[in-house]
Amino acid sequence: MRQLLLPVAFFLFLLLSAASVLSAPIDLKTPGVQSLLYVGAGRQQPLLVGLGGSEGGNAWASSRWQPTREQLVADGYAFLALGYFKADGTPPLLDRISLDTVYAAIKAATRHPQVNGRKIALIGGSRGADLALLLASRYPDIRCVVSIVGSHVAFPGHTSHFTTSAWSYKGQQLPFVPVNEAAVPFLLQGNLRAAFAAMLTDTAAVRQALIPVAKIRGAVLLVSATQDEVCPSTLMAEHMLDQLQRRNSRYPQQHLAIEGGHAAPLKHFPAIIRFLHTNFPAR
Repeated sequence: MRQLLLPVAFFLFLLLSAASVLSAPIDLKTPGVQSLLYVGAGRQQPLLVGLGGSEGGNAWASSRWQPTREQLVADGYAFLALGYFKADGTPPLLDRISLDTVYAAIKAATRHPQVNGRKIALIGGSRGADLALLLASRYPDIRCVVSIVGSHVAFPGHTSHFTTSAWSYKGQQLPFVPVNEAAVPFLLQGNLRAAFAAMLTDTAAVRQALIPVAKIRGAVLLVSATQDEVCPSTLMAEHMLDQLQRRNSRYPQQHLAIEGGHAAPLKHFPAIIRFLHTNFPAR
């Protein structure tokens, strides 16, 4: 019996050691951004970058997303979990977040010897989806974007006054759709979807704040929620798809409209992984 237990114990030790290595992140210590990199055993791993939403912190480094993270690493990708506000060493608020600073953190990850710096994809949820779209429309080496309940325009930062943009670029805040008088009653009621819908009636501001998704040089997956209680994400995804199609983008593009509320698309991650495997393969 003792002879049988020894190899079993050794096998379990190897399994636990492998899981520990797979789960252990490398803290890249990037200025202004919390950057935790997960890599597998292979070389030339394409880089997937996870961007959380208005909850702040570093959602993709959490235990909730560990199974998905580890599946993607096992599939051959390197995974970079980024916290860009309300995380260690980052701004306290979603307010004029620098695209340049976030992009510099992504580039730092591409210098890891096991990462293929020529293959970068972004996955963002909610305001993180807005950030992903803004980055990809400005930096041509980003080859794939997954926007989960994202916006087709930039919105205000999450401050008490809502008078600044959520985003900045090269030292200047980006144009944004402001909170107008029509939106104020809905905000006081806590009806976020109606507030966003009212803000989007400012067509002049919408034109100025439009995210130029047609400039993205790679595949785009837009995932929306048909009964979104936070924002009209399906309508906004349709605006982005229309922009891509009118510009005759030669890259793959898809819109998945998921039945349900703002968080419903997170239950359909297998469809997102299939899109990545097809349009941003690890091997």
